[in-house]
Formats: sequence, structure tokens, C-alpha cells
Amino acid sequence: MTDLLSGAPEPSDYDASSIQVLEDMEHVRLRPGMYIGGKDDRALHHMVAEIIDNSMDEAVAGHATWIEVELHENGHVSVRDNGRGIPVGPHPKDPSKTALEIIFCTLNAGGKFSGDSYETSGGLHGVGSSVVNALSDHLRVEVARNRELFAMEFSRGVPQAPLAKIGAAPNRRGTAVTFHPDAEIFGSLKLKPGRLFKMARSKAYLFSGVEIRWKSGIDDGETPREATFHFPGGLADYLTEAMGGATTYAENPFAGSVSFEKFQVPGKVEWAINWTPSRDGFIQSYCNTVPTPEGGTHEAGFWAAILKGIKAYGELVNNKKASTITREDLTTGAGALVSCFIREPEFVGQTKDRLATVEAQRMVENSVRDHFDNWLAADTKSAGAILDFLVLRAEERLRRRQEKETARKTATKKLRLPGKLVDCSATNRDGTELFIVEGDSAGGSAKMARDRKTQALLPLRGKILNVLGAASSKLGSNAEISDLTQALGVGLGTKFNLDDLRYDKVIIMTDADVDGAHIAALLMTFFYTQMRPMIDAGHLYLACPPLFRLTQGARRVYCLDEAEKAALMETGLGGKGKIDVSRFKGLGEMDAKDLKDTTMNPATRKLIRVSIDEDEPGETGDLVERLMGKKPEMRFQYIQENARFVEELDV
Repeated sequence: MTDLLSGAPEPSDYDASSIQVLEDMEHVRLRPGMYIGGKDDRALHHMVAEIIDNSMDEAVAGHATWIEVELHENGHVSVRDNGRGIPVGPHPKDPSKTALEIIFCTLNAGGKFSGDSYETSGGLHGVGSSVVNALSDHLRVEVARNRELFAMEFSRGVPQAPLAKIGAAPNRRGTAVTFHPDAEIFGSLKLKPGRLFKMARSKAYLFSGVEIRWKSGIDDGETPREATFHFPGGLADYLTEAMGGATTYAENPFAGSVSFEKFQVPGKVEWAINWTPSRDGFIQSYCNTVPTPEGGTHEAGFWAAILKGIKAYGELVNNKKASTITREDLTTGAGALVSCFIREPEFVGQTKDRLATVEAQRMVENSVRDHFDNWLAADTKSAGAILDFLVLRAEERLRRRQEKETARKTATKKLRLPGKLVDCSATNRDGTELFIVEGDSAGGSAKMARDRKTQALLPLRGKILNVLGAASSKLGSNAEISDLTQALGVGLGTKFNLDDLRYDKVIIMTDADVDGAHIAALLMTFFYTQMRPMIDAGHLYLACPPLFRLTQGARRVYCLDEAEKAALMETGLGGKGKIDVSRFKGLGEMDAKDLKDTTMNPATRKLIRVSIDEDEPGETGDLVERLMGKKPEMRFQYIQENARFVEELDV
């Protein structure tokens, strides 16, 4: 056969039959990362958040007053509410199926597209319930509606029987969803009582009109078995708890809530903020009760209001240095919570990590600004203390900037760079990348695969020092740490200056095995304890080298893990002939082409950005100290507490 455009022979192993069309549930199971961000611990708990968010939408809409979250001893989780209940009648476009079945088995199906059923909602893509269903080996839905109880069960997205009418339910209404995450997707990962407990509690802070009930059949020694949350103070109560008794510049936080009525749209914004000299700053933002860890337009509007307000107050009291304050200065030492409710929000990605609704910035800024101006004028003591603190931060930032050479090339000449660093040729930081590579053999392949202009390499020999388990005096004398800090151009701990960082992305690239994971954990511990601002600013990443290469004829496909390999082996690669499977024992076994195509080329690779993912400020530091610190008894206790969650060890 001849190619119609070029006249060249058409490859015999790629024709119309090679094009596969997957059903909704099949596609979710094959590519869960597109819908919940991956197959890791965060993605596992995100499934619970999707179901809770549906109940929260009912509560925010005024139809539910309580939500119950229960973790069962067998690993199932149940979310119940007393809302209206999912519709159970035949769907108008497909009368052979009920609306409930459509919701749980069809992507892009839901009741939140038109805005008629919900003024504001966290679920808007119509994929949450169906994705949870597809990634669960068992899911049961019970609906109490019109004094009748209905139930339907599924397995991996497939109905096990038609919707059944169970009987009368005169004193019950609402929806109950019970599901068990599929081990074929998540392996040995288990839902954690502590994480779900904090998730449930945070939802109660975000909407003061709902009562959240928590139950757990698993005793982890730390999480209550039962609890009830109801916080009339909303985010102000949340911030008080998050600050943990730290000294603050304002006796009471700047907190409030205002609707968007003047913009003639439904919704509102709620906030709470205070400054402290006792700890690092943090911000947690939400849209329609959904966490937005990467911020977005509502955060931008909030900080714009605070920045303009503090500058205007500085001008009012004739403090000329107030004009130098920037958002960077504001966020230093500030504990801030922002929650907005808007109609039809636009998020970046299905996991809703960043809000993209343009109008949210204007509405939040205008709503918060007037209240902040009034708050500053009414509490001049707190306003003066905050202003003085922020001016000092601005002066410190400007001093450090003046000490820094702005041209990277000039700075490079002044730095003593480690001899094994293979640097890039770019003269400024934008777009540059440093790959921290495990071993010299992997460094050889990476050297041939890299883009010389923007990509630099730093091979490490063996495992880096555990900075939490070693004496502080060893940090300065350790060769690997010395090479790493010199290559990055920064200092450690309090001497770290983000402006001095020589690369835009710092990428940890280790083998896809136990030793590689250990090295990555040691490196992340080092960066977390010594260079935390680098993580907060989004400069630290993990490379994702594949574990397998599948070859069929001229076609090559790479798989990150066993599950992805099994799925592709089952569905086939679309060609003909035997599929050859190659397992990479390490990066050193990959040739330059493999390494470039899968791990280093920005157009084809996959990177994981390292971020601080915590339901409460400070909990990550506590866990790192427990697992990596100097006290082995804390690690032993953690192993004892969590060993029962491990089903098998792949060696």
C-alpha cells in the first residue's frame, strides 16, 4: 500500500485496525493519571474527596445538613448525606438506563453543567463518581428518595445488577456511597484514617452550615474512632488552630465573609489571615470546598487586595518604605486561608489543583479590599506592627538582591563548581534544568541524551548523607552535599537564598528500584530540611524513568510499572506479532535514545513536581522527623503501626 501524500510505502504494522477505541471505564483504568493524577497515595485519597465533594455540594446548596464519612475495618469507605438523593428514574436520552447508572458509568455526566440544580459546586466535569467507580473493585450506592430506598452495585465500573428497589424509607433521605479502591490500580496502598479524618474536619471548617460526622473501624493509635465537626466560626476557627498558639502581630486575625451580590452573580468569598514571627508562612485556598494547592485566580485576587491595602495604609501613615513591599514579603510569616464559592469554576486539570476562572480574581480582590482597609483603620496597633514587619522583610529582600549578580554567567565565574558537574551553556536560569543522577554509568547515557543548552548533570556516588540522622557538623564536610550546594549556587538552612538558585528545575533522576527510591527519599529530606523555599517555589521534581520497554515490530512502548505493562499486554500494542518485554534494571542499562525519549525530553517525558501536600501546616515536618530523624524507636513505632497495611513485598 502507498502513502497517499508522499507516495512512500505505508508501514504494514500500522493501519486502521491499529486505532483502538476504549469505553469510558476502560480508559479510566488504563490511564488513571488523567483523572485523579496517578496511582499514588494522594490519588487514592483523592477518590474519597471526589465523593465527599458531591455531598458538600448538596450541603452548600442548602439540601443537606450533615455528612458522614466512615472508614471500615475491611478498607471500604462510606460517605452518606441527608440531601435530595441521586435521581433514580430513567434517563431521557437513554430510557434503558437510570440516571444513577449514567452518573456512575459515564464520563461527562452529572447534574452540575447547567447551573439549575446547583448555584455553586465542586464537581463540574461530570467525571468524579464515574472515575471512583471505575477504580473500585466494589462500589454500592444507596439512595433514599421520595420515602423509598434504592440500591445498585458495581465492580470496576460495571453494573452487577439493575437498580433495585429495597423497600420503604419513611425516615431517611439522601445518598450513601460505599466503595473499595481496586488493588489492581493502587497495589498495597491503603486509606489512612488520619488523612481522611483531617480531610473531613477541613470540610466542616469550609462550610459552617454543615455537620461532619466521622467514624473509623481502624485503630491507628492516633485518630479518634468517632467525632463530630461543626465550626460556626469557619475559617477564623481553622486559622486559630493552624497557628497552633504562635505569637501573632494581630491579636485577632483579619477574617470575614462577603457575597458576590454586587457583581450580580451567586457565590461568596471567605478568608482569614494573620502574621507571625514564629513560623514559616503558608496559604491554603479552596474553591467550592475543593482544595487548590497550586492556587489560582482567587489567591491572586486575595493577595492583590492585601498588598494594595497595606501600601495604602503605609501611605496614610506617611511610611514611605511601604511602597517597596511586594507579594513575596506579604507571604513571609503569613498564615492565610481563602475559600471562594463561584458558579461554574474553571480548573486546570481534572484534579482541580489550580483555579483558572478569570473573574474570580476581580471579585475576590474587590470584595476583600474594602474590608481590609476598614480593619487596618480600626486596629491601628495591629496594623502598625504588621506594616513594620513587612517593611523589614522588604528591606531584607532588597539587600539580598543587591548582593546578588543578576547575570548567571558572571555568577558562574565567581562560583567554585564541582568537577563532575556537566553544566549547560545557557547564561540565565530560565528554562534550565539540573539532573541529579544516580551513578556515573547513568550519567554517561544522560550526557548523550541531554540538551546541552539547557540541561546540566550532576552524578552522585552512592547514597547521600541523611541530614536528619547525622550531626550538623557533618553537613559541611560531606563531599556529596558540598558538590550539590556548589552546583546549585546556594547556601544551607538560613543561608539559603532562592534568588541564587542557578537552575529553574532541579530533577532527581534515580533507578526505578528500592535503592533508587531510598536515594530519592534522602535527597528530598535534604531539600526539605535545608532548602524548603525551593520546594515551595516549585523548583524540585522527580523524573519518572520507565521500568519496562515493550517492542512489537518497529513500535516501542514504555511502561512505568507492572500494572501499566499488564494493561498494555492485555489490550495489545495495535500491531501484529510477538511483544518482546525488556525490563530496565537501572538507568545505566538504558541507551541514550531510551533515556531521552522517556525521561529527559520535555516533549515526551513525565515529571512529578515535589510539593508539600498536607491537610494541616506542620504535619509533613513531623512525619519527616519521625521517619528520617535520629530516633530509631520512632521509625520502629511507625513500622509497627503500619505493618498490617502491607499485604506483600515485591523483592
